[in-house]
Amino acid sequence: MDYAVHVFGALALVINFIGYRQETVYRYRLVTAFALAFLSLHFFLLGAMAAGIGLAIGAVRNIVALRYQSVSVLLVFILLNIVFCLWEWFVLKNEVYLFIAYTAAMIFTVGSIVLKSATTIRRWFIVAESLMLVYSLIVLSPFGVLFNLSNLTSIFLKLRSDKRVKEAQQLGTPSNSD
Repeated sequence: MDYAVHVFGALALVINFIGYRQETVYRYRLVTAFALAFLSLHFFLLGAMAAGIGLAIGAVRNIVALRYQSVSVLLVFILLNIVFCLWEWFVLKNEVYLFIAYTAAMIFTVGSIVLKSATTIRRWFIVAESLMLVYSLIVLSPFGVLFNLSNLTSIFLKLRSDKRVKEAQQLGTPSNSD
């Protein structure tokens, strides 16, 4: 058994859970860049290139997006995803489910570069995390499945917590948030 596959998957899982709990977009992007890099290594070691490439691009994208969020940056990362997707499909002749991973990568890209609100990013990422959950199931990645389930759970819990805080503020009462 290759323990590196599991170590990288576990590190990604823990770090990304921390990332989704961040209150600012800057801190979210920084923390999740590391989680994406570890998960990328996990998928590469499993032989799941689409996720490995998409997540590696995502890690770089999150670092770049710390400083630059222009349309040109967005287009560069969208183009990178399209080029690698087409390369895998036409040149490497990889399985059709690679389109699931690249679709999720594009949603993550748009959300990471264009959106400014942590709450809006969380909502946008529900779709992308769900797609990656399906991909993780297809390529038999237990840490990928846990990663995506953890992220979805974290997103829903944080959105619920934020909603309770907002409702309490509207009523003028103290909240019992996380």
